[in-house]
Amino acid sequence: MPTRWIPSIKALVHGVCLLPLLKLIEMYRSGALGLMADPVNWITHFTGYWTLFLLLTTLAVTPARRLHPRLGNLVRFRRMLGLYAFFYATLHLSTYLFLFSGYDLPTVLSGVRAGHPGVVVDEWKAVWPTILDDLKKRRFIQVGIFAWVLLLALAATSPAFVLRWMGGKAWRRVHTLVYVAAASGCVHYWWLVKKGVRAPLPMTLALAALLLARVAWSARKRWRNSVANG
Repeated sequence: MPTRWIPSIKALVHGVCLLPLLKLIEMYRSGALGLMADPVNWITHFTGYWTLFLLLTTLAVTPARRLHPRLGNLVRFRRMLGLYAFFYATLHLSTYLFLFSGYDLPTVLSGVRAGHPGVVVDEWKAVWPTILDDLKKRRFIQVGIFAWVLLLALAATSPAFVLRWMGGKAWRRVHTLVYVAAASGCVHYWWLVKKGVRAPLPMTLALAALLLARVAWSARKRWRNSVANG
């Protein structure tokens, strides 16, 4: 991929990654969300799906660029895709915190507009016991928040200046946690859906293939080194 193409392709990738958000906004503005039987549940699954899809796409960058030297510049898009995965993961978590948990967002917004910012804290105090109870009872919420915390750590350490501060070796070690985050996301998906539903299977198989590709590449590299060293 010629370097001169990268700015144009980056703009295209930004546009594609923003399409799910634009769809959500348009469905809200058109009233299509309000016509659904369970709009909160739909938003939850929609944002969760795009989180996993973009996360797996991020993981696919490295094996794809190894296929041919001309694909080496694909690494320029990995950070962007990872940050979009974190963005949709945050939307996914926010759907639970501000819509599903019982947090009265319209009342809070009205209170803030009326000059009563304390309503934000008051509403949190009202719903926090319910959230804690959900955390204790529901494993899929526990593993989902665990995956989000990992993605938060990866997003926070993604800038170039953090890489320089940490050093390449430590930075790479931390960023291997992306596989743990992706696996946790798949587990979260399986535990979320009803028994017998196979919707998480394609994502799980894709992650398994990416993990196998990483293992195969590492084994091949070790074999080449052993041959080179006699």
